Amino acid sequence: MSLTVKFDHERRNRTSVPEAVFCEGKPSDTVLSLLAQFAAEDADPVLFTRLDQTLFSGLSAEAAAKYQYCPVSRCAFNRPVEHKVAGSVALVSAGTSDARVLYEASATLKFMNTEFEMFEDCGVAGLWRLQKALDGINRHNVIIAAAGMEAALISVLAGLSSRPIIGVPVSNGYGVCEGGKTALNCILASCAPGVSAVNIDNGFGAACFAYKILSSFSNQ
Repeated sequence: MSLTVKFDHERRNRTSVPEAVFCEGKPSDTVLSLLAQFAAEDADPVLFTRLDQTLFSGLSAEAAAKYQYCPVSRCAFNRPVEHKVAGSVALVSAGTSDARVLYEASATLKFMNTEFEMFEDCGVAGLWRLQKALDGINRHNVIIAAAGMEAALISVLAGLSSRPIIGVPVSNGYGVCEGGKTALNCILASCAPGVSAVNIDNGFGAACFAYKILSSFSNQ
């Protein structure tokens, strides 16, 4: 069964963020139909998120060649948007278990034609890793930090950086971590000022927030 999708071609004009397709929960035929549609040479730039690798492999080889697909992020896009904003984003993860969320943010920023740099495995369980990366992180204009467990990385970063920090709680961890709820509450309860939080595992939303911050200055 394929569902009717009313694609929002004007979203970027209204919000600065282009339309994206959240694939999870949609029928396979619907997603494959959209992927085939936007593989056309004259198609608008589009990002597909939460796109399972098995589903993407069902696309024809010719259409699949039109996309950049990352199985870690589960994101695909046909081409980046043309307009490039000034500034850049530091993408920081507490551990390699947070990679899927951090890579969703990185795929979104690639699609948005936005400069970024990855700083992986910088969690506070080995604080020296963050200390070693801090100068590089602070060279960027905005920080996206992804962490599970108690998400201590976000508060520590906020105490060491003048940059705005977007915290992404990740749904990994044992028992009381409750699928990322503890991480989310810890970010919201942070005593360090200048921290915001997006929803659990929402690397896409964090990247859109960072992009809007940078584009608001670019448009002045």
